[in-house]
Amino acid sequence: MFTGIIEAVGAVTGKSSLPKGLRICIDTDLAGELKTGESIAVNGICLTAVSSDSGCFIADVSPETVRVTSLANLEVGSKVNLERSLAANGRFGGHVVQGHVDDVGVVSEIESEVDFWRIKVTFPEALLPYIVYKGAIAVDGISLTVAQIEKGELDIQIVPFTWEHTNLNSRSVGDQVNLECDIIGKYVAKILESGRLEKDV
Repeated sequence: MFTGIIEAVGAVTGKSSLPKGLRICIDTDLAGELKTGESIAVNGICLTAVSSDSGCFIADVSPETVRVTSLANLEVGSKVNLERSLAANGRFGGHVVQGHVDDVGVVSEIESEVDFWRIKVTFPEALLPYIVYKGAIAVDGISLTVAQIEKGELDIQIVPFTWEHTNLNSRSVGDQVNLECDIIGKYVAKILESGRLEKDV
């Protein structure tokens, strides 16, 4: 489990094809603290470090993950948001993030507002029931608050610290971003959809 509080921004230093998936190498100071087999979120996607040293770690990406995320678009030099899994005694600073991406959105607008930034992201219609005004959403692994929502587009405001310490400052209009909706909202929607709540009352 993750919280959406980004620990570091790494850089892709290698990318190669597997028979059906991908293998990526990421340069980061966190690599020296990673153990083989440990989970780490890369742009909001829970991956396993298959090897690591003091400067970088390697992770394999399954075909399904390649299909439903933006990882296939990474190039050597791409900046990625990194967060290690939450320790049992860790501080819970964001919201519950599983690292299981729901779908990919597209940056439709980036606007500077004095010290802040406003970003609009279009998203697939299937995610609409799970995106709530003033609710939480993970965008490339960053725990953010939905400032505004219209059909097919959400609006998020970025504080200076988040802008400076994540990969958002390297994003451009048209870039794809990984979206993970709040797990609590997904469970509530599932219960209502099944009609179990009405049966139990």
